[in-house]
Amino acid sequence: MNYKILAINPGSTSTKIALYENEQEVFCKTLDHPADEIEKYNGVQNQFDMRKKVVLAFLKENGYDINKLNAVVGRGGMVPAVKSGAYRVNKSMVDRLKSQPVFEHASNLGAQIADAIANEAGVVAYIYDSVRVDEMKDIARISGMPDVPRTSTSHVLNSRAMAMKVAKKYGKEFTDMTFVVAHLGGGVSVNVIEKGLMVDILADDEGPFSPERSGKVPCSALIDLCYSKNFDRHTMIKKLRGNGGLKAYLNTVDAREVEKMIAKGDETAKLIYEAMAYQVAKGIGELATVVKGKVDAIVITGGIAYSKMMTNWIKERVEFIAPVEIMPGENEMESLAFGTLRVLRGEEEAREYVE
Repeated sequence: MNYKILAINPGSTSTKIALYENEQEVFCKTLDHPADEIEKYNGVQNQFDMRKKVVLAFLKENGYDINKLNAVVGRGGMVPAVKSGAYRVNKSMVDRLKSQPVFEHASNLGAQIADAIANEAGVVAYIYDSVRVDEMKDIARISGMPDVPRTSTSHVLNSRAMAMKVAKKYGKEFTDMTFVVAHLGGGVSVNVIEKGLMVDILADDEGPFSPERSGKVPCSALIDLCYSKNFDRHTMIKKLRGNGGLKAYLNTVDAREVEKMIAKGDETAKLIYEAMAYQVAKGIGELATVVKGKVDAIVITGGIAYSKMMTNWIKERVEFIAPVEIMPGENEMESLAFGTLRVLRGEEEAREYVE
């Protein structure tokens, strides 16, 4: 049977949509929302009607009939901790995302827009591999400070999807293998997937720095900086997320620009860029200890995984642990659609969201 699946991924200034027929991409389109349009709305939630109308208008203008869809899947938003895989979008999920998300984020509209379009089409809406997937073991939750338990927020969607592809490449079942996956994008997260479960992670504030995030920094010095009265809370948050990492050192978030600097002989750029690779490798090594070194494959993915310079630096430090597979790209739309396709084919079972 041919299954038609519409995937929806809202970002801060765009809504990305894709139509898949089974594994075949029919189209993938980024619908931009100009800054002056976004600024009209007080908060993400108030953008719902506008974004839904933009999606439906594009589909209508290009002759795509929603009544021919078999399912709609949205990017999983900031719901409280969930398991990996698919969830049917229900009233409890929508109500939670509307009124009490873990924090405000454009992805909170993914399930809501998917649900609205699915209702019009008479099909089921899903989310798949929310960023809030939490399958950490109890021992991994201990931080050393009872006031600040460790929680799980990671690039789950692409990380699990690429691990599944590697398992298929090796001719094995995903649930029979153990992976350490490093996602290298605007933020970097590293996770360990043991027999299908993401049992521990390094989030973007406790692991390697990235193009725009500072990653783990010395706590005592950070406290001193916070209380120095030189910076307000907003500025400090931006130092950690938005103005950290490569941006702070080299005034760019574009890894390609950094590599151009290196090619021109900029030794500082080389040191900083290699330090990022060094920290990613340290993160991979750290999580390999969680499974006592029994790692079947290390997967490096995300947009920066296109960089041979970066991946070679990482690989030479970690390939003693396990084979290294380079799977570049964000792959979010494909991951959403393929996950939903497995549900429609009966290869996976969708969960019911319960508060």
